Amino acid sequence: MSPDLKPGVQFDFSYTVPDSKTVPRLYPEWLEFQDMPEVFATGYLIGLMEGVCQLSIKPFLDWPREQSVGTHVAFSHLAATPPGLTVRVHSEVIGVEGRKITFRASAHDGHDLISEGTHQRVIIDAARFNLNLQSKRQAAR
Repeated sequence: MSPDLKPGVQFDFSYTVPDSKTVPRLYPEWLEFQDMPEVFATGYLIGLMEGVCQLSIKPFLDWPREQSVGTHVAFSHLAATPPGLTVRVHSEVIGVEGRKITFRASAHDGHDLISEGTHQRVIIDAARFNLNLQSKRQAAR
């Protein structure tokens, strides 16, 4: 991890919501979701917010050896967004404590603030992380 990864690092990303990221498509096998409105699903919104935070720090990592995983999410979902609208996500690093990175992020769909909150990610060594996962998979068998 680069010593240049410090609070104040900011990143913006725009994403046009497709039909495939609406509530009825979140878990197609979940019948209750099929009756819900076709709006940007909270699950996909959270994934987008996490992804933008990850992208913001990627230039400061020895990618792909170093990566980051989400460890805490505290985002609101404030307004519905229909497919076709473009969501602009803004993230800012607000804390760096060793391998733990804390972000503040928000999302706007051109009409409304649709999300805001904080997120934490931890820098990992991908090979070591995957080795631990392999051990966990084998123990579960």
